Amino acid sequence: MNEKFKILSIDGGGIKGVFPAFYLTLIEQELAKRDDGKTKIKDHFHLITGTSTGGIIALALSLGIPAKEIYDLYLKNSEKIFGDKKTFLGRIEYSSHDSAFLEKLIRNKFKEYFKDQDPRIKDCLTNVAIPIYDLIKGNPSVIKSPYHPNFKRDLHIPVYQVAMATAAAPTYFNPYSSDYIDLEGIERPFRNKVDGGIMANNPTIIGILEAIKAFGKNIKDLEVLSLGTGYKKFTEGSDSKRKKWGLFYWMVKNDRKRLIELFMQSQSQLVENYISLLYQGIDKTEQDNPNFVYDRVNVLLCEDDLIEMDESDSERIKNFAELAMAEYHERGNGILKKHFY
Repeated sequence: MNEKFKILSIDGGGIKGVFPAFYLTLIEQELAKRDDGKTKIKDHFHLITGTSTGGIIALALSLGIPAKEIYDLYLKNSEKIFGDKKTFLGRIEYSSHDSAFLEKLIRNKFKEYFKDQDPRIKDCLTNVAIPIYDLIKGNPSVIKSPYHPNFKRDLHIPVYQVAMATAAAPTYFNPYSSDYIDLEGIERPFRNKVDGGIMANNPTIIGILEAIKAFGKNIKDLEVLSLGTGYKKFTEGSDSKRKKWGLFYWMVKNDRKRLIELFMQSQSQLVENYISLLYQGIDKTEQDNPNFVYDRVNVLLCEDDLIEMDESDSERIKNFAELAMAEYHERGNGILKKHFY
């Protein structure tokens, strides 16, 4: 019997990343009781993929940072990350937030686990695949650790820079630009990178394809745990007489960026639909004999639960994170047994 190739995938969603971060915190509380030393999330997956906030979490986990520290980082610093939101007039020309504080926060946390040096992608303790969009080249890209002989492009890049690139959500933050010195002492540009959520907000399909093509795994050997950040179905059926569908509605009304919400939700749903096709076949005709092991942990949000990606109120964020506890109490034991033992 072949060993299962284990994949962890984490969605994007801004501060809503507290949902998967807290869920994984609860998992690690149980892992701490193990006597085999496998007490961290990274010890249980061959590949971790994440987009935007999920990319930050994925990279942190790959460096051995406990999930609780990631959760606390978000909760304790949300006001400084998102509390400087520009006025409506300011947001017409500029991004809503300055990313300098977030960059310093992430960089310092990553250095804390790497002898006060900036870890690079090659230093991740498990394999990672982090989607971004490259505005210089005009194409989507996936930053990968060197798990294939051909993957030499990204291994020099500082991990914090990759985290900032995948989290640079349009209108929320400016595209991320920086430079770094590679392992041969040559300065390289790393400029105008944008949030991978514009094309892969749910990166689960990236993990599956990498496992099959880069690692040479059979689909039947895959074991996939996919974590969402909460979702609310985007519908407007109750207002069938609406005539004003312009920019004000899509990007301004009630201070909601509906266009971005729609893109992210529809992309995530499409990925879920196609994974369901791979997993259980057309119309779930293969559900009694699924093609691989797969679990999706997410929560449907009601109006009271919904928070914006740049929510800064710590109490609202903490309440949102508690949804992860409810999900964990419902399915956590099963997830633990299937993916961590």
